[in-house]
Amino acid sequence: MNVHLKVQPHHLERGAYLYIRQSSMRQVVENVESARRQYALRGRAVALGWRDEQIIVIDNDQGESGASAAWREGFQRLVSDVGMGHAGIVMGLEVSRLARNNADWQRLLEICALADTLILDEDGVYDPASFNDRLLLGLKGTMSEAELHVIKARLRGGILNKVRRGEFRCLLPTGLVYDHFGNVTLDPDVQVRETIIHFFEMFSRLGSASQTVKVFRNEGLLFPSRLHNGDTLFRPLTASTAMRVLNNPRYAGAYTYGRRQFRRTIDGKRTLRARDIDDWPACIPDAHPGYISWERHQENLRILKANGRGFEAARASIPREGPALLQGRAVCGQCGSHLRVRYAARRGRQEAWYICNRARIYRGEPMCQSIAGPPVDEAIGMLIAEQMTPAAVELALEVRKEIQARHEEADRLRCRAIERAQTEADLAQRRFMLVDPNNRLVADTLEGEWNGKLRTLASAREERERGREHDQFILDKAVHERLVAMTADFNELWKDPDTPSRERKRLMAHIIEDVTLLKLPAEGTTRLHKFASRVAKSRRSPP
Repeated sequence: MNVHLKVQPHHLERGAYLYIRQSSMRQVVENVESARRQYALRGRAVALGWRDEQIIVIDNDQGESGASAAWREGFQRLVSDVGMGHAGIVMGLEVSRLARNNADWQRLLEICALADTLILDEDGVYDPASFNDRLLLGLKGTMSEAELHVIKARLRGGILNKVRRGEFRCLLPTGLVYDHFGNVTLDPDVQVRETIIHFFEMFSRLGSASQTVKVFRNEGLLFPSRLHNGDTLFRPLTASTAMRVLNNPRYAGAYTYGRRQFRRTIDGKRTLRARDIDDWPACIPDAHPGYISWERHQENLRILKANGRGFEAARASIPREGPALLQGRAVCGQCGSHLRVRYAARRGRQEAWYICNRARIYRGEPMCQSIAGPPVDEAIGMLIAEQMTPAAVELALEVRKEIQARHEEADRLRCRAIERAQTEADLAQRRFMLVDPNNRLVADTLEGEWNGKLRTLASAREERERGREHDQFILDKAVHERLVAMTADFNELWKDPDTPSRERKRLMAHIIEDVTLLKLPAEGTTRLHKFASRVAKSRRSPP
């Protein structure tokens, strides 16, 4: 059919909408000829009879992908105006400019057919209400969507091929950098390296991410964070940062890719979903230097999983503040599940109860058993005191050595912070000395930066002095003598009300792995069966 026969007077009474789009900002900057070709369609509209003031250009979707209409405001406006009958013709250089998604394209065709709106591309003018034109436009939309799939598959295939060899360069976490040859190495900044090493050592000692964060806060230590421009900034350690570092396998020297998968929701937002390690496109252990071993990383992940407060998981959780001595280590003698701890205020004090109520909560069955905590904890305490008393002094000295080593490591990190602040202050001083004194605008700015660096240096030195005073107070001779005197009778230390419940549980972890409790109502007793840990077994074994 002749093009001019398709364009009717009622079409010319309405506006001519010219839709312009390119997929990325790089294309907008570099592919200027494509933009000129799209804007040149104004001449086609004028040749068909539209006046220049009737032509409405929609070009606010520049740099947006055509894979969906959810995030394209210009396309949404176009569809809205077509549906309200304001458009006589819709112009686009090709179908892919209007939509790469066949669903969006078919929706536009349906609305154009109902509103009697024509469609123009570089090849001609089409009437969506005509079967032949509608069939051709539908085929073009299908080919446009298939073309996008082929382009993505080609690019994705090249990336995955490099990923399988471990050569695709990904964004590295703080503490890892690329050298001049493109290989992954540890950060050359000594303070960054030592801080991250101290973080992993602290987690190995404490077994808890939140406790590691508290130690960093109490010791006044900062954790490195890399900014988008590549600079490194030291900030207070947060729980989210600690979890992110512990879960990142790059710190274990493993090359990984595809740990998370992005999806688009119906409203156009990107959602993040974690993948299982078996679904990762690449996981190559020992691919580059790391701060910990791959086995240590796997153990850290198991500890984090065990620390979760999941009700279903039968696990020995980390020691907490409650007085229940067997928290996370008591096992039900009837069903084999770990007993939960419940606290109740009775007789003016907080008492613990070990209960097994999973069957009642999940299946409505009777509760397995409920056992009062104080008698059980007292019996376990007596057992621990008997086994630990011969080695109490030796254990206290080992604990003191470990604390002293931890304090020395923290002081070394504070010294690194002072060295960094001193370097930045010296650099600011040299910049100020080189400026022309008559140029007061620049001189005043550089002087202010120098003063700021000096204040940062003074703050770092004060922080180190406060930390050393605090550590010295903990490790002074009087405290050491008091500790040795108390360990002469471990039972006194165990019953000391000033000893935190958390520390009692940590001591018990070296002796007992778990305790099975079986309540015997007929006899009015509770039977205990303990399973000794490896540490306790090695101590009891003959030389």
